[in-house]
Amino acid sequence: MAQTYKKKEEAFSDSYTENVERLKERLALDISFDVGVRNLKILDREIGIYYVTGLTDNEYIIEILKELMDLDARGKKTSDVHTAIKNHLTHVQVEETDSMDDAITQMLSGLIFIIHEGSKQAFVVDVRAYPSRGPEEPDTERVVRGARDGYTENIILNTGLTRRRIRDERLRNEILQVGVRSKTDICVSYIDGVADPELVKIVKKELKNITIDGITMADKVIEEYIVKQGYNPFPLVRYTERPDVAATHLLEGHIVIIVDTTPSVIITPTTLFHHVQHAEEYRQSAAVGSFLRFMRFTGIMFSLFILPFWLLLATNQDLLPQALEFIGPEENKNIPILLQIVFGEMGIELLRMAAIHTPSPLATALGLVAALLIGDMAVQVGYLTPEVILYVSLGAIGMFATPSYELGVALRMVRYLFLFSVALFDSSGLVIAFLVFVLALTATKPFNKPYLWPLLPFSPPEMWQILIRASVPSLKWRPSIVNPQDKIRQQPSDS
Repeated sequence: MAQTYKKKEEAFSDSYTENVERLKERLALDISFDVGVRNLKILDREIGIYYVTGLTDNEYIIEILKELMDLDARGKKTSDVHTAIKNHLTHVQVEETDSMDDAITQMLSGLIFIIHEGSKQAFVVDVRAYPSRGPEEPDTERVVRGARDGYTENIILNTGLTRRRIRDERLRNEILQVGVRSKTDICVSYIDGVADPELVKIVKKELKNITIDGITMADKVIEEYIVKQGYNPFPLVRYTERPDVAATHLLEGHIVIIVDTTPSVIITPTTLFHHVQHAEEYRQSAAVGSFLRFMRFTGIMFSLFILPFWLLLATNQDLLPQALEFIGPEENKNIPILLQIVFGEMGIELLRMAAIHTPSPLATALGLVAALLIGDMAVQVGYLTPEVILYVSLGAIGMFATPSYELGVALRMVRYLFLFSVALFDSSGLVIAFLVFVLALTATKPFNKPYLWPLLPFSPPEMWQILIRASVPSLKWRPSIVNPQDKIRQQPSDS
C-alpha cells in the first residue's frame, strides 16, 4: 500500500507530562544532539523551552530566560500564569499555537516554542539566526557601477534586501512551506494592486500542490514544478541574485519567488528576451546601454549561426562568391570537418565544466593546459584545423556573453541541432532546423504567456524597448505581458 503524505494534525494535551513525553518521542531528544529543551519552574508551573542549536540566536534565548527567571524571583503570585509568561517574553514576534505539529515545524525552522503546565497553548518565538554569508556581489551578474550587495542563502535577509528597495506597504511577502520532510520556506513576493491576482493564485496553488519529500535542490525543483518544464532546455523563469533586478521586476508586475537555502530568486512570468537583459545596461546612459544590448544580441546570434553557416559553406564551395573563396580549410584532414567541430565543441564544454570544479589556485594551470590541448598541439597532430578552432572559439565567446547561464546552455544544444542538420541535408537542413527551432519557441507558453513576446505576437512599441534601451523617464507603461492591474508606471509631467 502506498504511503500517504497527509496525516492527522496532533494537538497539545491538557497534561504537561503527556506533552513532554510525546515531544521526547517525536524529537528523539536522547538521540539528536542539536535538538534540546531547557526546563524551568516559573510561578510553581513547569515550563519547557524547545530549540535547535545552530539555527537560533542564543543571546535572544538567554534574554528570555533571564526575564522569566526574574519573574519567578519577584515572588508575586498570579492566577493567570499564561498571560504573565506571555508579557515577559522579551521579543517582538511572539505567537500562540495549539498544534504540536506546527510548533515542531516552527522549531525546526529556527524558532523556539515554550510550553507550560496547565495550558494547551504553546508560545512560538522567532529567534532565528541562520548560518549564512554576507550579501556579496554575484559573480555571474557583475556591473561596473551599481550596488554590490546580492542575495544569500538566508531567506530572511533576502526579503529584507528587497524591502529596502521597495518601501511600499502593498509589497506582499507570503511565506509557504514546501516539502513533506524538508519543509523548506518559500516566499512569494508581489506588489498588491500591480501584479495579476490570478497569476498569484496560480503560483501559490502550484507551490501548495508540491508533495515531494524535500526540495534540497531548491529553486530549480520549484521551476520544474510550477512551469511543468519537462525536457524543454530553455529557461521558463528568470534567475537573479541581484536585489535591484528583482525589485525592478516587482515594480513591473512580476512575481518573485524566494527559496530558503539558495541565493538565486525566481522571477516569473518571463519571456525569451528577459534572459538577454543585464543590469549593466541600466547602470549606463541610454545610448551606452543600447550599444551594449546591440553587441550582446549580435554576439548571441553570431555564436548560434556562425558554426553551422561556416560548415555549410566549407562543405559546399559552389555556394561561395568569388570574394569569399578563402572560407573553408585549405587542406583536407583525415578527420571530417563535422567531427572536428564536434571535438572542438566538446573540448570547450569539458573545459568549462572543469573550470567550475577546479580550485582557484589551479585555474591558471588549467588555462595553460587548455591552450595547449585545443590550440597548437591539436593543429600539429592533425586533429583540428586552425579555421575550426577559430570558429569554435568565436561561437564560445558569443555564448559566454549571454547573461543567462541556462539560456547559454540551451543555445549550445540548439547549435548542435543546426550542425547535424547541415551535415545531413545541407542548406535545406539549416532552414528546416531553424523553422523547427522557431516553432518550438512559439509553442512554449509558460503560465500561458507567449515565450517570444513581443516578437510573436508582435508589439512594435514594446519590441522597440527590447532592441533599444529606452531612457527611464520615457517609460510610462508597465509591460502588458504580466497583465498589470496598474498599467501606468509613472504619471506624465505637468510641465
